Amino acid sequence: MAPPRILLCGDVFGRLNQLFKRFAAVNKSAGPFDALLCVGQFFPDSPERLEEFTGYVEGRSEIPIPTYFIGDYGVGAPKVLLAASKESGNQGFKMDGLKVCKNLYWLKGSGKFTLQESTGSDSTVAELVSEIKPRYHIAGTKGVFYAREPYSNVDAVHVTRFIGLSAVGNKDKQKFIHAISPTPASIMSASEISMKSTNTTISPYSTPLMVDGNEASKRSSDSVTDSQYWRYDVSTKRQKHGAGSGDKMCFKFVSSGTCPREENCHFQHDMAAREQFMRGVCFDFINKGKCERGPDCNFKHSLQEESEGNADRRRRSDNASARSKECWFCISSANVESHLIISIGENFYCALAKGPLVKDHVLVIPVEHLPNTIALSQQCESELDRFQNSLKKFYKNQEKEAVFLVIPVPSSKAAAVQNIFNFAADKMGFKFEVTKFNNNLEGRNSLRTQFDKNLSFFYVELPDGTILSHVVGENEKFPAQFGREVLAGLLDMAKRADWRNCTCSKEEETKMAGDFKAQFQEFDPNE
Repeated sequence: MAPPRILLCGDVFGRLNQLFKRFAAVNKSAGPFDALLCVGQFFPDSPERLEEFTGYVEGRSEIPIPTYFIGDYGVGAPKVLLAASKESGNQGFKMDGLKVCKNLYWLKGSGKFTLQESTGSDSTVAELVSEIKPRYHIAGTKGVFYAREPYSNVDAVHVTRFIGLSAVGNKDKQKFIHAISPTPASIMSASEISMKSTNTTISPYSTPLMVDGNEASKRSSDSVTDSQYWRYDVSTKRQKHGAGSGDKMCFKFVSSGTCPREENCHFQHDMAAREQFMRGVCFDFINKGKCERGPDCNFKHSLQEESEGNADRRRRSDNASARSKECWFCISSANVESHLIISIGENFYCALAKGPLVKDHVLVIPVEHLPNTIALSQQCESELDRFQNSLKKFYKNQEKEAVFLVIPVPSSKAAAVQNIFNFAADKMGFKFEVTKFNNNLEGRNSLRTQFDKNLSFFYVELPDGTILSHVVGENEKFPAQFGREVLAGLLDMAKRADWRNCTCSKEEETKMAGDFKAQFQEFDPNE
């Protein structure tokens, strides 16, 4: 059986017209090829390219070859990938990619795809993958083409060939597409697998740092990033819980405190790294000393010291992290109630509340897991504002006003909302900060100047533009359903104050979501 013929591609940035035009030329001269594997950013990097991209996803343009991608970010990514995740054929544990549309597959997180039956379950291939010592290492995101000499891996007989690819349509006309035809390891002899060319080098990932041909005795202190590089700065703190001997950290252990592979894991189980992660430090920064997301990353890019006074706060952070894995609202969570979703934008989605207080009680939720709305970027703010304005118009059409939480109240009761919140605050022993703004966006921008985004606080936006806000003290007992309980009192629905008293069957919820979606369609900012 002939080896598979694979095309590799760097950053696509949504330029599918240009990519498949180039594919057609390469396929005509050197094909046919079995698959196209794209590394780096696959989705558009600007809204202007979204129409071209969605033309392929929605079937108006044809994808001519089975195409696999891993870069699950960029303009349009949340909407497209959520829709793919909800398809019945993509449910359950998938290693061979989620089908987005005909000939387009998302290798979610990691995975493998089968081009020939002989490559599917061979133990040699499985071992190579588990050891993360591949025969081919393909890189995108750097915008340059680079093919280095093959290198030998530590504790492995095969060599790795590294290929860096430039972006589709790059101005320097550097190579962005490359063909390989690897013989499956399952049909290679031991001598074939271990064969090395004369220019093979030792692994660049296991050699000491070289400066002008000499080993560097220490890393440069000129760079802030280097001086805070995890492996060099705090290696003395390591408490290795697994048998891993590699330099890199086990993300499963660092993020959760456990690893199902235990002593068989080939990565570091490092408690000091986990402590840094729980203090909000970026995993890539901990692991590699740098983060390529730059200002788009929501985590810290410096090592954090913990004082005794922060111990309780860290324990609370641990608990919060554990809870977030069970979050019903994160699109990436296995527990997301996708049948309640009404509308999906780039940075937000709208869904019916589970156990709604009243009919048409909805939630506007960020796609990315964030602690509160004042932690949003300015780019996200405008989309949230559009959602809120659309909901206001929708409720107004029903002679109701929106209180953000997002709960509609009859227009006749809107004037009483502030009074009942103030009454509830008095009962709790605090007073709201009261401010009034011309629009929601202006109000949230003001909150940013008043509150540290890492603090716990409650605020509610009233129909007339008034914002009531309150910082929740460190030892203050503040009801999780406070806003709902207040409005339940206003609407004479005390029994519905707890959402658990209002749960419905999945069939009922699905029907409610369908009814809302049909009525909301003319107001939906994403239609």
